[in-house]
Amino acid sequence: MTFDIVRFRPELGQAFKDLNLEWIEEYFIPEESDYKSLNDPQGYVIDKGGEIFFALYDGEPIGVCALAKSAYPEYDFELSKMGVRKEFQSKGVGKMLSKKVIEEARLRGGKTIFLESNTSLIPALKLYEKLGFKKIENFVSEYARSDIQMVLHL
Repeated sequence: MTFDIVRFRPELGQAFKDLNLEWIEEYFIPEESDYKSLNDPQGYVIDKGGEIFFALYDGEPIGVCALAKSAYPEYDFELSKMGVRKEFQSKGVGKMLSKKVIEEARLRGGKTIFLESNTSLIPALKLYEKLGFKKIENFVSEYARSDIQMVLHL
C-alpha cells in the first residue's frame, strides 16, 4: 500500500477533527480540550509553531498526526492527535506519520517530544516504544483518559 504524506492545509481541517473523533469516541469520551484543538487546528497547532501531517490514500485522508509545541517547559514538542481510519490500521500509516512528526521536530531544533496516551491502546504503545519513547513517571495530565506519558530524546 502506498500513500502520500502532506502538511496541513485549511481544507483538511474537518478531516483532522473526524479522524480523531473516530478513535476518541470509540474508546473514550471527548473532552473539552479535545474540542479546542479539533475545532481550530490552525490556531491551536499551526499558529503556535506546530505542524499537522496527513496520510492520503487516493487523495483521501486516512490518517493524521500533529506535532504541537509543548505546553510543558521541560519538553519541546508533543506528538498528539494521531488517528488512522480503522480499515487502514496495522498497515504502517501510524508509523509513517509518527516518523514524519519526529523528523519535523528534529528539523525545528527540538530535543524532546512528549506524548500522552492510554495503556488500553496497546498497538499505539507498542509503536511508541519501537520509536524509542520511554515512560515518564509521576506525571499529572489534563486529560482524564491519559494514564501514561512518554518522552523521546532526539
